[in-house]
Amino acid sequence: MSDKFFFKGRQDARQHHTAYGGYQPDANKRTGSKKFPLELVVTSEARKQEIEATVCEHQLHADIIVDTREGAVESIAGLTAVLNKGATVRQDKLPARNEPCHCGSGLKFKKCCG
Repeated sequence: MSDKFFFKGRQDARQHHTAYGGYQPDANKRTGSKKFPLELVVTSEARKQEIEATVCEHQLHADIIVDTREGAVESIAGLTAVLNKGATVRQDKLPARNEPCHCGSGLKFKKCCG
C-alpha cells in the first residue's frame, strides 16, 4: 500500500496544480475579462503605464496596483500566463476506411491513401 495515506511523516513532493496559477479548474472563469480582471502589482508608475499598454494591446482587463514600499515585489505572473498561453491544435479528420478518398481519385480511402 502507499504510504501517502497512512504515514504522516513524509510530505508529497508534487505540488498542487493550483499553487502556481497555471491551471484553472473552473473553465467558465476566463481571467482577463471584465468579470474576472487580472490582479497585478507593480513597483513604479512608469512600469504601470507599460503594463497598461500591454493589457490594452491584447484587449484584456486588469486591476493594476502600484506598491512603492521598500522591498515590494512585482507580481505580473497572471499576465505572463495569459500572454504565453498556447493556441488550440486542431487536426483535419481523416475519412473512414470505406468513404471516398479526400485526394479526389474516386477510390475508397483504404485502397488509395490509407
